[in-house]
Amino acid sequence: MYNAEQSSLSRSEIRKNIRNARRNLSNLEQEQAAKKININFFQHKKLPNNARIGLYLSNDGELDTSILIQSLNKKRHQVFLPVIHPFNGTTLLFQRYENNSPMTQNRYAILEPQLNCSHICPLYELDYLLMPLVAFDKEGNRLGMGGGYYDKTLARYYREQMKKPELIGLAHDCQQVEKLPIQAWDVPLQQIITPSKFYQW
Repeated sequence: MYNAEQSSLSRSEIRKNIRNARRNLSNLEQEQAAKKININFFQHKKLPNNARIGLYLSNDGELDTSILIQSLNKKRHQVFLPVIHPFNGTTLLFQRYENNSPMTQNRYAILEPQLNCSHICPLYELDYLLMPLVAFDKEGNRLGMGGGYYDKTLARYYREQMKKPELIGLAHDCQQVEKLPIQAWDVPLQQIITPSKFYQW
């Protein structure tokens, strides 16, 4: 675990260090992590029938979600992936994803479903939202990529204290730091799952 507090690193420095750490994971380590996160998720979460789950496709060394997505599809749950909002460009929509869904690259060269408004699920109708992150600490504070997409998308969720979806962060074990420098708008996650652990605050 990297002690960010002792070394007085800024958010951008932590982001750079942790992104490098996860990029340096070998293909075998990534494959093992993907298998373990799949097991760990289902061990700790008893999903209702036909659950609606917001997920993401891994990028930049993020925890590989492909096995988890396959498992959810086999169990007949519905998977929704983030799509950058076509009008405001600062928030996310969540669109149904299946094996044959047409995909396109967004501005960050990340694959997302080709926009189809009839396949969009409102945030409050998702049962779970599994979120990527760059780093997290012992108190559940989350550091993202810096674009603020999830923060802006979830602003109303936090403001109105919505009960759905259940928010869960996904990360490699190497992405944990001792203490993150937080901003006034940061809201800690109540749950984070890594390949080896389940954190709940």
